[in-house]
Amino acid sequence: IGELIPPGARFPLEMARDADAGSNSLLTYTLTSDPSFSLTVKEKASGKKQPELVLERALDREKQNSFELVLTAVDSGDPVKSGTVKIRVNVTDANDNPPVFSKSVYDARVAENLPVGSLVLRVRATDADVGINGQVSYSFGNVPDDVSSLFAIDSGSGEVTTVGLLDFEEENQYIFVLEATDGGGLTDHCEVQIDITDENDNAPEITILSLSSPVPEDAPLGTVVALLNVNDPDSGENGQVSCELSGEAPLSIVASPGGSYKVLVLAKALDREEAAFHELVLRAMDGGDPARTGTARIRVVVVDANDNAPAFSQAEYTVRVVEDVPVGSILITVTATDADEG
Repeated sequence: IGELIPPGARFPLEMARDADAGSNSLLTYTLTSDPSFSLTVKEKASGKKQPELVLERALDREKQNSFELVLTAVDSGDPVKSGTVKIRVNVTDANDNPPVFSKSVYDARVAENLPVGSLVLRVRATDADVGINGQVSYSFGNVPDDVSSLFAIDSGSGEVTTVGLLDFEEENQYIFVLEATDGGGLTDHCEVQIDITDENDNAPEITILSLSSPVPEDAPLGTVVALLNVNDPDSGENGQVSCELSGEAPLSIVASPGGSYKVLVLAKALDREEAAFHELVLRAMDGGDPARTGTARIRVVVVDANDNAPAFSQAEYTVRVVEDVPVGSILITVTATDADEG
């Protein structure tokens, strides 16, 4: 910290991270007592609390050139857990202007199919000092691993680019902190919010949950033959799916109230003697532009019911025999057939 920095100046400190949730992750900060410094907490737009070191009185490097402080983060759980970090303040000459970001929050909206290496946004910080004390470099603050695996920042230009493939279905928003540091070690922080927009990059998926096959040919109309789950992880119209059956199928589709499940029911009577099985293709199409489709093949076997009576080959047979025909003689052979099986 430059010795000409006026009292009241604030210096953002590293935020603590707590892997717990709810009240167990609510943090408060304390600082060891020192007349030259105090601690304040700034609440960011995302709700996170940023501890800041506040200079309470003017510094004099010739009297004291360094300070040793301890920052403590305490959660609100029961029992209470805490973490500490040492802060060493070195007093330097004349670098009395920290970098300042042009905005406290930068935001951008990008599509999930953005190619690797694409520019997402550019941040900018200025420093009123000259020479090395006015040269600003950019870096990530304390960010999660999933942020650093997807985004990178150019230390000189402040350009944030993609280094990994984005996926709206996996995460649709990223919020993280960037840091600007001048040649004298002074810093400023800004918050970056990147919203990922959905693209129609997923085709509908059809899962057959249950299938009643074979089906008796005398099964009544409305009999449930199959239960299906149709899912498209995209959002909006890209995830709205309609279904249809191909061919002259004796089945129809009934949607469940929730929309994800479809029921195939008998729409007309079956006749095994006419068709012993039915090969069906179920086609699901989403509402994207262009639309994506998914298909599933279903084979329904029809089993026989005793719905046909035997039938003689002729309705009437006429036989002429002589009166002295021997006993046991064959007079005529009659035949009857039955369309059922077994």
